[in-house]
Amino acid sequence: EMKGFDIDAAAEIAKRLGVEPCWVTPDWTLITAGSWAGRWDISVGSVTITEDRMKVLYFTQPYYTSPAVFFVSQDATFTDVTQLSGKTVGACTGCTYDAYLAGNLAIPGEKIDYKVTGVTFKGYDTDTTALEDLLVGRLDAVLTAREVGNAYINDGKPIKVLGDAVFFEYLGAAIDKSSDKDPQSFLAKVTDIVTAMHSDGTLKTLSQNVFGVDYTSAAATFDLSALNQK
Repeated sequence: EMKGFDIDAAAEIAKRLGVEPCWVTPDWTLITAGSWAGRWDISVGSVTITEDRMKVLYFTQPYYTSPAVFFVSQDATFTDVTQLSGKTVGACTGCTYDAYLAGNLAIPGEKIDYKVTGVTFKGYDTDTTALEDLLVGRLDAVLTAREVGNAYINDGKPIKVLGDAVFFEYLGAAIDKSSDKDPQSFLAKVTDIVTAMHSDGTLKTLSQNVFGVDYTSAAATFDLSALNQK
C-alpha cells in the first residue's frame, strides 16, 4: 500500500473522475521527458511546473506549493546558505533542485535568486537517498522540499534547515502532450477537479493531515491561464 499526500490527492482526483486508480512508479526522468506511450495517463507526483517541462507536458492547476530549502547535519557550522557555494551538495537528478544548483531553473512567474553557486553536485534517484548520504557525511548539504526534510527531522534524524527557502515550487498534475487520448480535454477536466478540491477545502485538509501545515492555499491562486498551454 502506498501512502502520502500525492497518493491521497491522486486517489481523490480518481474518485471524482469516477475511476479506480492504478499506481505505477516509473523513473523520474521518464515522467518529465513526456512521450509516455500510454503507459500511464497522469502523474500526480509533485511535478513542478517549469518552462522546460511545459514543452512536453500539460499541467493542471497546481494542487500544492513546496518551499525548497537546504538541509545540513545537526552539527554543521554553516550559518548562511551562501557558505554552501563550492561545497558538495546532493539532490534528485533531473529535478528542479538539480536545475537550481546548475543555475538554469526557470519557473513561470517566479524570479530565481541563485544564492548558492559552483557546487560539486551529487545526483540521486530520490531525495531520501540524498538525505541518507548527508547523515553519513558524504555530503555537505541536500537541497529538497521542506516537507521531505522535516519528515526526517520528525523521525529523530540529526539534520536541520539552513536558512530560508531559496525558491518555491508550484506542483501540478502532469499529462503527456503526445497522448492520443485528447489530452487537452483531460487537462480541462482534471483542472476543474483540482480547482474544486481547493474550493471545498479537500486539499487543505489533506495537507494538514499529512504535513501538519497548509501547503495548498497559494497554489489555488496560481494563474494557470498565463501559461498559455497549447
